[in-house]
Amino acid sequence: MTAPTASRPAVRAGSMWPTPPGALRVRPLPREATASYLTRLAGAYHLSAAQLLDGLHITTTGTEHTPPATGIHLSNEAARRLSHFTRIPPAHLARALPRRPPPAAIGTAHAATARWHTVEPAVQPLPACTACIIRRSPHTATPAWIHPAPDLPRALICTRHQQASSDPRQRTPLDISPAPELTHARPTTRRPPTAASLSWASTITTRWYDHHQHLHQRWHTRLRRLRAANPHLPQGPASPALTCRSLITYPETLTLAAALDRLPPYPLTRTQQTAFLRHLAGRLHLPRLAPADHDLLWQRLTTR
Repeated sequence: MTAPTASRPAVRAGSMWPTPPGALRVRPLPREATASYLTRLAGAYHLSAAQLLDGLHITTTGTEHTPPATGIHLSNEAARRLSHFTRIPPAHLARALPRRPPPAAIGTAHAATARWHTVEPAVQPLPACTACIIRRSPHTATPAWIHPAPDLPRALICTRHQQASSDPRQRTPLDISPAPELTHARPTTRRPPTAASLSWASTITTRWYDHHQHLHQRWHTRLRRLRAANPHLPQGPASPALTCRSLITYPETLTLAAALDRLPPYPLTRTQQTAFLRHLAGRLHLPRLAPADHDLLWQRLTTR
């Protein structure tokens, strides 16, 4: 970023800010957190995100920290200046960067403003595939952070490069080549699971995982393979058994969500429950499925 020189025409007041488009192309990844993209874009110019925003004449408030714990809200004018600098059309940039509704003070502001804010752990973005980052922005090796798809279990899986992540405490994605079933897992229908069925399925498989039920041996084997392929996984309070839980249960959660979506909108009879459990056992590749009376799956089968 350079200031106007005598050889350049003067910028008329109110027509444009005196910052020319950037020379380096840094493309955002789909659903990349805005703070992540700003950090990578600034890194390509050996700047901090705060320095980049200052160079674009965007006024910032709040305390800047690195993703994923911190996000940023941009006013419409700030987003327009970012679009001009990156040479990415505003509509394309808006589609790539998920923007939650900003506070009224930001969203309705006519000035170019931005506000850093804290992101709760449950909705923090996840580390992106390193190969995808290099392909999108060869000028910087800064990590990228992506929000997972809202209609799938909370995990990022790159089938092309065999990398995945499921917890923001994992600072780098995992090599999942020893677990090919993770790259093959996908919704079995053309439509993604409904939010209600996905919520039930995620809660049920999480309970099964924590209580070592039904699929414990399969999940234990999957965890062991992931740990062997990723020796960098931390062994502290947030052990791989916890940080990898959503990833380990990912295929079975999708299968269960698809099965729950086919349930009728009324409680099943005992005969229907037996038939459903037999069908679900086959889909999960289990010889039989006999949940205990306190199992959350029973609660779903008897709920309207």
